[in-house]
Amino acid sequence: MSVSIGIDIGGTKIAGGLVDAEGRLVEQARRDTPAQDAEAIITGTVDLIRELAEKARAHGDEAPKVGVACAGYIDREGATVLFAPNIAWRHEPLRAQLQEATGHDVVIENDANAAGYGEFRYGGGKNVDDMVMITLGTGVGGGIVLGGEVFRGSHGVGAEIGHMRVVPHGHLCGCGNRGCFEMYASGSALVRDARALVDEGTPQGKRLRELCDGKLENLRGVHVTQAAQEGDEAAVALLAEIGRWLGEGAASLTAILDPQLFVIGGGLAEAGDLVLEPARVAFAEELTGGGHRPAARFCVATLGNDAGVVGAAALAREGRA
Repeated sequence: MSVSIGIDIGGTKIAGGLVDAEGRLVEQARRDTPAQDAEAIITGTVDLIRELAEKARAHGDEAPKVGVACAGYIDREGATVLFAPNIAWRHEPLRAQLQEATGHDVVIENDANAAGYGEFRYGGGKNVDDMVMITLGTGVGGGIVLGGEVFRGSHGVGAEIGHMRVVPHGHLCGCGNRGCFEMYASGSALVRDARALVDEGTPQGKRLRELCDGKLENLRGVHVTQAAQEGDEAAVALLAEIGRWLGEGAASLTAILDPQLFVIGGGLAEAGDLVLEPARVAFAEELTGGGHRPAARFCVATLGNDAGVVGAAALAREGRA
């Protein structure tokens, strides 16, 4: 069996797996790492590659290729981490380090690009040529596939969908700018607005107040989703607002990219149509030429937390274009 190794470096853990040519995870493994400890992350990644390479031999593959997904700006060649927001990597020659330590061919990819490619090849986007994946988590991530190829831009750092400006002089984003998309369509935005509602002390926030035991710091996005699924009108409205921003952002992206499909992932995608239906409505309202042109569809991502591992492995096997 031909397999490749996919690695997804997260803030506190490194997930890895062996992925076959059909996108199936045939083996999985992980390492816990101290957040932001660059040396420990490299050590853990090398150790994980070695473990998975040993498992690959049991599947008859002596020299599996390795794809590594991580958050940050990756150069066009898939060799160097130019900048990682949560790890002290600045122009880090990560591919060379991992290849030297393991003896395997390695490619490096942005984590959102890898997840998007995983969904394109084996998940919600497997029947289209052009798609945009938008992940609604703590922030907003994105991966773009055009004509079957991952779009990275001329320097490798394109598709930063979360930092598209949607409100001039709006909320301050962690990137230092104001009004970024992720300040309005993310899990963080949902929690910010939900906490503000609870803090007002009005009857509308009663169910959310109950779910967090009256402690604002305990309120999470899952509480809003739970309340909305129970029929709580305030929670439904909070998720609808996220959906509205998602739809409007997608309409702006469509004006430039004209994709066939938007694949929505991340924790907020678990709310399903509570987010997606308002997104579809806002998208139709804001789409230039709406009603006179084909329009993109929306669907929920299907690979879940495995998308980065599967996508990284696929890019390694197929040759990172």
